[in-house]
Amino acid sequence: MALHRDPNEPATDPYFGVRLWLQTETRHGWVWAYNLEHLDLIGRFVRAPLREGIPWHDHGRKMTVVARLPAWIQQAKNRDEVLRAIARIHASLLRT
Repeated sequence: MALHRDPNEPATDPYFGVRLWLQTETRHGWVWAYNLEHLDLIGRFVRAPLREGIPWHDHGRKMTVVARLPAWIQQAKNRDEVLRAIARIHASLLRT
C-alpha cells in the first residue's frame, strides 16, 4: 500500500487510474488490495498474535508490504474491524 493518496477516498490503480475492485470502507479509512493474494497477506498479518520488531530500521529504506500498511490497520485495537472489512471484500466476490 505504497500509494500516496487520500485515505478517505477509494483506492485507484496508479497506472490505469481506475478504481480497485477489492476494497471496502471502514470508519478509519479504506481497506484495499490489488488481488486475493495481497488481501490474504494483509489478513494473515492482521490476525498474527505476535508481530516481531521490524529488522530494517537502518539507513536504507527496506520496507515490506505489511510495513507500509496504514498505522490504523497495524494497530491491534482495530484487528476485528479490519478482519470484518476483509470478510466483506471476500463476500462481495461471491455475489458477483
